[in-house]
Amino acid sequence: QVQLVESGGGLVQAGGSLRLSCAASGRTFSSGAMGWFRQAPGKEREFVAAISWSVGSTIYTSSVKGRFTISRDNAKNTGYLQMSRLAPEDTAVYYCARRQRNYASTRDYEYDYWGQGTQVTVSS
Repeated sequence: QVQLVESGGGLVQAGGSLRLSCAASGRTFSSGAMGWFRQAPGKEREFVAAISWSVGSTIYTSSVKGRFTISRDNAKNTGYLQMSRLAPEDTAVYYCARRQRNYASTRDYEYDYWGQGTQVTVSS
């Protein structure tokens, strides 16, 4: 049974930073991909960033490029989302997800495992 646990969310002022973590248990991932998605109140879940676990190639949605950085630590079986220059429109519940296939995907239905989400609130 694979479990993903996000942490690092919280309340931050606009312009601030947060780092989200996604720790996996129940299975060691040496390949596949990890994605971060978010869902704001009243909106659909949207793709934020993804990384190929073995190669480390990354993709980002345009609104976070240059502000967010996705990374992973193979030894810790943990992925990260470093968020900088946060804005109120970044407020959402952030979810990490893992997929067994190797390429990073922007499509949520292509991910096999999901965390429970962590709230990020950015005040103006």
